[in-house]
Amino acid sequence: MGGLNDSVVTELVLLPLDCSREKQLFLVFLCSLLYVWVILGNVFILFLIITDSHLQSPMYFLLANLSLIDVCLSSTTIPKIVIDLSHEYKVISSQGCMTQICFIHIMGGVEMVLLIAMAFDRCVAICKPLHYLKIMNPKICVSFVTSGWVTGVVHSMLQFGFVINLPFCGPNKIDSFYCDLPKVIKLACLDAVKYEFIVTANSGFMSVGTFILLLLSYAYILLTVWKRSSGDLSKAFVTLSAHITVVFLFFTPCIILYAWPSPPSLVDKNLFIVDFAIIPVLNPIIYTLRNKDIRIAIKRLQKRRLYTKFC
Repeated sequence: MGGLNDSVVTELVLLPLDCSREKQLFLVFLCSLLYVWVILGNVFILFLIITDSHLQSPMYFLLANLSLIDVCLSSTTIPKIVIDLSHEYKVISSQGCMTQICFIHIMGGVEMVLLIAMAFDRCVAICKPLHYLKIMNPKICVSFVTSGWVTGVVHSMLQFGFVINLPFCGPNKIDSFYCDLPKVIKLACLDAVKYEFIVTANSGFMSVGTFILLLLSYAYILLTVWKRSSGDLSKAFVTLSAHITVVFLFFTPCIILYAWPSPPSLVDKNLFIVDFAIIPVLNPIIYTLRNKDIRIAIKRLQKRRLYTKFC
């Protein structure tokens, strides 16, 4: 595309929504508001974890990285959407489209590994509490984050490697808010069924496989607690509720988008808003409302501000 493989297509036209100008302006306002919330909420979680000495534990180290990834994931698409909805002609260069695809899959891969790491952290904390700090040492935590970035980059390059050589010579309209592999492949000047299957097998398998692995890990934790507490699962549910909620919110759109080869356009566009705007907004809220340590840290921050103000 645009000089890649001698293609003649140099830019792509995005077709977010066929609606009135008033509705588009409302979407501009909504997306801008959600993006501001994403930035403020996740940066606040980052600031809180970095500055509060009581939150210097493996779980909050991973949570800080998750907040950073949420900001990056939203930033790959939302600002571009706001700009496009503000203009009549919504285009993206072929190079910009490929760059967006790469960053979406890198951030998505990192987030999946971080969610696995957080599930492992809770598994160790609940099932082997006496060995928690020994197992979840700083080296292991950094290894999890590094593995996430390596996984994301490798996954993205595998996807990008075969798409970049496809011939793009005809249609250049994408019926979506953003560029992604299943949509771009349909524009290729050849039978794209084989390539759609590869994308589904790659991203779909990665999403479904990670989701099943996480469900099995949480089931193991609940089973362990059930055996130790004579059937009382309330404490485990309280501890895991925030994590399980985030997992379901993140993976439901991913599975529908990548395990389902051709979801209806309206479903795809609604899931885009959920995946790139609403979920990154909800993550800080979920961890704030469902996490006792975070709530206490916020109260400590408020007390420090009052002390500083009156002293």
